[in-house]
Amino acid sequence: MDISKFNTVANYNIEQSIPQQCQEGIWVGRVWLDSYTATNSVAGPRIVSAKNGHIVDLSAHYSTMADLFNDENRNSTINQCDGPIIGTINQILKNSQFNHPVQGATLLAPNDIQSVKACGVTFIRSLLERVIEEQARGDATKAASIRDKITQVIGSNLANIKPGTEQTELLKQSLIQQGIWSQYLEVGIGPDAEVFTKAQALSSVSSGSQIGVLSTSHWNNPEPEVVMAVTPSGEIIGATLGNDVNLRDYEGRSALLLGKAKDNNGASSIGPFIRLFDETFSLDDVKQCAVTLTITGEDEFVTTGENLMSEISRSPEELVSQTLNRNHQYPDGMMLYLGTMFAPTEDRDNAGEGFTHKVGDRVEISTPKLGSLVNWVNHCHDIPVWDYGIHQFISYLTATNQEG
Repeated sequence: MDISKFNTVANYNIEQSIPQQCQEGIWVGRVWLDSYTATNSVAGPRIVSAKNGHIVDLSAHYSTMADLFNDENRNSTINQCDGPIIGTINQILKNSQFNHPVQGATLLAPNDIQSVKACGVTFIRSLLERVIEEQARGDATKAASIRDKITQVIGSNLANIKPGTEQTELLKQSLIQQGIWSQYLEVGIGPDAEVFTKAQALSSVSSGSQIGVLSTSHWNNPEPEVVMAVTPSGEIIGATLGNDVNLRDYEGRSALLLGKAKDNNGASSIGPFIRLFDETFSLDDVKQCAVTLTITGEDEFVTTGENLMSEISRSPEELVSQTLNRNHQYPDGMMLYLGTMFAPTEDRDNAGEGFTHKVGDRVEISTPKLGSLVNWVNHCHDIPVWDYGIHQFISYLTATNQEG
């Protein structure tokens, strides 16, 4: 695939993708040091912090992001670290576009061996879209008429109810009588949240990378989300941005195709950095933030929307507790996508067919206190192969320990 034609510049300013160049707050992530940059050292991933426009190496303190998650004194350790500067934030972001080979450090997704989980149907608007997908059986041309019908029946009934309550159970019985009950309504307003595995450890891509959709999918979309950084004990320690790339036609055909709809090459994008909670940034900031999505196509198509976290139907704490608890542990911590309320639905090509991605789309997900996550869409088989797994990572750690 010729990526030179991609719209890499228009309306995208790398220097503005990180708030105030990390002069405020505590930001952590990962970069890849190539053999040229890692002079007298082993090439591979490094744990870093981003501060005052620069990327600082934290590898003297942390070999993995799991080490950082498990450190109860992480904030003071990072603030006091005077490790070597790898480069400027701007230069490393520029190096990282399309994850094609360059000389110098490049950005990686900020998570490494954490499990990557995701919650679905956590906003009423996304709940309706999942029901529409199910009713349409993956046929985008049927979506508009089904959306109108369902909204007329249940749209106003769902706005002010809390999942899992007695009121919800009464509504459930009413909807069953009307013949429009759905498995998505069950997880949207029932007691149990939808939680699924989004990606394997080390497979998420970073800001600047290409993201993937299957070439056989003809109805797909980005899902702009906040992603929680969670310790093995269930403590939420920070947040970042995520794109839960989704194939609507696959999941619409059958919910049992969720794995094929959600977990593909380049389908999980996270970054650019995790912002840890401190006196400048808290979970309350996450709960009140607005996440903006902007899609810019090579065909001059542009669409925007907002994901208002204040409208989430289950709190981040509840979603974390339903995912990580006495029944299910994550000893390396986890990254948890919180879900989205916004899926593009406007017609792109023909009336009634709605939105779907095209190769070359630039997808920007942003919020003021977390920055911008920017990716370009390509077919899964045309983006770089994911070939750096756990055994390579273990070999790298072994080599660096021997070096030290």
